[in-house]
Amino acid sequence: MKQFEFLKNIKITPKKIIFWSLPVILAIIAFVVINNLTQCWTFTKLPGIAPDKCGQAHTNTQPEFNEQGTPAANLPPTPVLVPESNLPPAWDGASRINILFIGLDERDLMADQGPPRSDTMILFTIDPITKTAGMLSIPRDLWVNIPGFGYSRINTAYASGEGSQLPGGGPGLAMKTVEQLLGVPVHYYAQVDFTTFTDLINIIGCIYLVPTERLVLDPIGPGMDKVVITPGGERKLCGWQVLAYARIRKTEGGDSDRSRRQQQVIFAIRDQVFKPDVFPSLIARAPEIYATLSSGIKTNMPLEDALKLAVLGKDIDPATIKTGVIDPTLGMAIFDNTTLNGQPASIMKPIMDKIRILRDEIFTTSGPTSPLAQGDAATLMRDEAARVRVLDGTFTGLDQRAGALFQSYGMGVTELGTAPESYSQTVVIVYGPKLYTVKWLQATFGLSARQIRFAPDPNQTVDIEIRLGSDIAPAIP
Repeated sequence: MKQFEFLKNIKITPKKIIFWSLPVILAIIAFVVINNLTQCWTFTKLPGIAPDKCGQAHTNTQPEFNEQGTPAANLPPTPVLVPESNLPPAWDGASRINILFIGLDERDLMADQGPPRSDTMILFTIDPITKTAGMLSIPRDLWVNIPGFGYSRINTAYASGEGSQLPGGGPGLAMKTVEQLLGVPVHYYAQVDFTTFTDLINIIGCIYLVPTERLVLDPIGPGMDKVVITPGGERKLCGWQVLAYARIRKTEGGDSDRSRRQQQVIFAIRDQVFKPDVFPSLIARAPEIYATLSSGIKTNMPLEDALKLAVLGKDIDPATIKTGVIDPTLGMAIFDNTTLNGQPASIMKPIMDKIRILRDEIFTTSGPTSPLAQGDAATLMRDEAARVRVLDGTFTGLDQRAGALFQSYGMGVTELGTAPESYSQTVVIVYGPKLYTVKWLQATFGLSARQIRFAPDPNQTVDIEIRLGSDIAPAIP
């Protein structure tokens, strides 16, 4: 059974693309938004209709006809799509996936200063095996080696890629720069400008934040008064105020405090979106919202991969999301001065040993905040009591021998049989949340993450299916 086989049965129509666009946009800005969104999706062969609890009106699906007798369409503008040649390889649905969020300072364009620089970089991550997620904020003044351009502030990577018209443009060079800095792959990007972010807040409504110090919120452009907020409880912020709160740098902690405020905003957006009196109206207004936001958001994430993330996201507890900031006050960087374009500039030089520790805490399952229990892998596997199906992909009777070996270790092998096709590499399909069995298989037989496929299916009679390949045969006596 191929994972996400049901996607072939979904009829992709303009209305469905509009409907999916809102969740995808919000998921990119606030990664954990997908946690509850999928409760209001129905994946069937029929046109998708959200359940009543989502509050979406069920409209007539028959087409309207104009005077010429042909179907009339009233669709929002078509967004700019990333050329197919620039798309990354399709996500397999089982490997850890990382998404770079890029917030742009469009004032560079207005001031005729060339391509905009990135004002915000946050790398989101999600692991489908452990059902964990995290986000790491990268300071804009971090002094890094930008591939092909040498050392500069990391916020210039986007502008350099755009200005030089490199393959992949600004997002492509920003992704490569972050990959080189952190040593982790960046699979997708999502780019949002300031105006679109403010439009988003205006659409979803005001959010509530708890400031820890006195802040002066200064809007972009003339015509609006500054707003002062003070600590001491929850504060209601609307529209441009949220953008100003997320961008302000004039605090004692500088960029580090700013990054934490941005993460605070992300969680507040999620809370606002899923209020009972807000979420149904957002779904009902999906076409309008899509038309408003689509021009200011660019991404290379295909719709199919967004669907996979949505299916996965329902099982992620927002309380377990790991967060981190590359913070000089914690020894992860040191302040220094240099000259850029003939002008003095303040920079932050990274201390890579410290940054790698933070990276491992967020981007691996073995960090100190890992949700996995500690203990002997075999004991954890046995205690989990997973139901396991073993299928022979070598057509040599290997399922009988492997089943007996697995049972000798205490694994609950409940079914044996022949795989639907031959396999040179062993594949493990995860139908239920039996993570310790998967980890034991990886540790014992050296299986890579690419050999693990995540396909949640409560109707299966097993939790784990092992399709044996010829690679594992030498380890089976």
